[in-house]
Amino acid sequence: MAETNNEKHKIVIVGGGASGLELATKLGRKLGKSGRAEVTLLDAASTHIWKPLLHEVAAGTLDESEQVEYLAQGYRNHFRFRLGKMEGLNRTKKEITVSPTLSDSGEELIPRRTFGYDTLVMAVGSVSNSFNIKGVAENCLFLDTTLQAFRFQKQLVETYIKTFAGLEGANDKPLSIVIIGAGATGVELVAQLHEVTNLLAVYGLRESSNVRLTIIEASPQLLPALPSKLAEATKQQLLKLCVDLKLGCRVTEVTQDHIKTLDGEIIPADLKVWAAGIKGPDWLRQLDDLETNHLNQLVVDEFLQTADESIYAMGDCAACAWTGHAGNVPPRAQAAHQQASALCKTIRNRLVGKAPVKFVYYDYGSLVSLGKYSTVGNLMGNLMGSVSVGGFIARVVYLSLYKMHQVAIHGYFRTAMLTLSNLFRRTVHAMIKLH
Repeated sequence: MAETNNEKHKIVIVGGGASGLELATKLGRKLGKSGRAEVTLLDAASTHIWKPLLHEVAAGTLDESEQVEYLAQGYRNHFRFRLGKMEGLNRTKKEITVSPTLSDSGEELIPRRTFGYDTLVMAVGSVSNSFNIKGVAENCLFLDTTLQAFRFQKQLVETYIKTFAGLEGANDKPLSIVIIGAGATGVELVAQLHEVTNLLAVYGLRESSNVRLTIIEASPQLLPALPSKLAEATKQQLLKLCVDLKLGCRVTEVTQDHIKTLDGEIIPADLKVWAAGIKGPDWLRQLDDLETNHLNQLVVDEFLQTADESIYAMGDCAACAWTGHAGNVPPRAQAAHQQASALCKTIRNRLVGKAPVKFVYYDYGSLVSLGKYSTVGNLMGNLMGSVSVGGFIARVVYLSLYKMHQVAIHGYFRTAMLTLSNLFRRTVHAMIKLH
């Protein structure tokens, strides 16, 4: 079934993550509202959650009101939302193919469709990279999507209840949760899980404190992307929380009950989370001969344009050279935000025959939140260079990053109202999701 189109310039954005939703919102306000273009956002999910918050979704500590409904967002900001997953591209016809949408029971809700485009933007994000290690795909949980995060949270609560409910101190065997990968996702998740165990004990599941949290990392340093001083500070904080750290430890196999390492150690695990690396989705390699790198990322130039002049890519699925540095722009939320802003200007210029805007990435540093326990990171700027921060200041800056994303999609007034609303909600709702 083909989508009916008019004579407006058709902009199709595939992927409603941080960069995709921000771009759709900006273009909707600038071009969709005035009727200069028809902006369509396609995503396999119906709601959006900022990806750096998925560890909070998984732990059950994120307020559900933080979700953004794509349909409502599109209505308010003059773009169309279409539910579905892209499965093919025809560059000659300038069409994308969207696979059928099925219900949980397998019933076809929406048939296979095609969408025509004049400008196509790929912003499909990334998925976990298992590095072809045996048993990872079958036995590990992942936090690539909101659905996976909710699935993890449900399994977490059910495992806690199964293990501890009804026990009166008779259970000597701790619940073992192992996170493979000590990047920002792994470290932030383990801190949230520690907080959850304490909250469950407060809520009456007293034996829930009998939990062993373990992080396995192939690198000898925690948080390899951060300076060693900050990594060491984070390490000491996690040791205070009694998190078992296995650094310089390479996983060779994951089974249903345990994890095997290169040095022969066998680590029991009731729940296993894989957070050890990312890559682009495998199907990107089959997009009508568009160039990809070894991580399945679409190769783009300094204007975020692929080899096809009508197709752009941004966010984690794009391989964009980092000017003045070795390698590509890192897969961070700040990069996605900057790319959405640059590409919005480029596409607006494209409609009036002006030159594209060159994307230049500015690294403002990295921050890692350990929940209520601590926040550490480094801030970078032209005047101050690189400055290590921690505690309250780091926490405020960390929260401001999310507020910048909210402002980009909601505006200042709605962001302020949402913030106030959430503060009031927390006074009457449980601090963790228990269902």
